[in-house]
Amino acid sequence: MPTLTLTPVNADVHSVHGPDGTHVGNLKRIGAVWKFKSIGYDAAGHIVPGGGPLTDKHNTTLAAPDATELSKRLA
Repeated sequence: MPTLTLTPVNADVHSVHGPDGTHVGNLKRIGAVWKFKSIGYDAAGHIVPGGGPLTDKHNTTLAAPDATELSKRLA
């Protein structure tokens, strides 16, 4: 998978976007660990938590927000 991008939302959340700009999830700080939370969208455009193209990578952990490391872990 090509490199993902992270966009800070606040101190504890970064939105995660695919190479084409599609929102594929969020990276959330939970305690001292950062967890990837996958997101998908249904036909009506409603958010499907835990869904989307990276649903099998939901809850992948990282020590810190790092787009390169996240891309490697989710590949």
